[in-house]
Amino acid sequence: MMITDTIRPLARRLRNHLSSHKLSELSRAVTDEGLTYLSPTKLARMEEALDSVQNIPGDFAEFGVALGGSAILITSQAGDRNFHGFDVFGMIPEPTSEKDDQKSKSRYEKIKSGASRGIDGQQYYGYRDELFFEVKDSFARHGLPVGINGVHLHQGLFEETLPTVPIESLAFVHVDCDWYDPVAYCLREVARKLSPGGVILIDDYHDYGGCRTAVEEFLSGNPDFGFEDGANPVLRRKV
Repeated sequence: MMITDTIRPLARRLRNHLSSHKLSELSRAVTDEGLTYLSPTKLARMEEALDSVQNIPGDFAEFGVALGGSAILITSQAGDRNFHGFDVFGMIPEPTSEKDDQKSKSRYEKIKSGASRGIDGQQYYGYRDELFFEVKDSFARHGLPVGINGVHLHQGLFEETLPTVPIESLAFVHVDCDWYDPVAYCLREVARKLSPGGVILIDDYHDYGGCRTAVEEFLSGNPDFGFEDGANPVLRRKV
């Protein structure tokens, strides 16, 4: 075993320990299991956002489920509402917009080449042939079986799956899909169904230029949304 194979998990556990007092037991669990790329700071922000919409009507959703960690957290807070998780559960689609920055395109090229590594040096989730079933197993392990009690996962491109799902209203949405086109699509479609006081949590605003541009364009055209900055900014529909 290489020294780095030992150091990486130890370093991750140390980071989690230093921030664990801010997190719920479930957030710590999905982090320790390597089910989420979200930092403790982002998970804490997600928990605060989820708590803020408990009295807002509507379902919960996530666009970009990946390994399922944040989706499990979101579902746990949905109560008697539906949770809808959308993902291709495979190789991430290419950033094709001229509004995507070079960082985004370089990141995709590394993923496409097969050189990307996953959490703690494990296999990158997009290379796994059985990812959909792995995520389902993770949900079940945490007592949230898919297909039961309003827990739904939808496999495919967002623009193909979302129009087929009967969602009347939304209270909380996590948008974690990196590039300009999918972020812009999600914001446009989600805004049509988000309840007053509802929240859209944006993961990649400070990471990828296309995501940031999509959010800024959305805000400029939707003055009924407020912007709450942070590691993962909150877009909140004004009451």
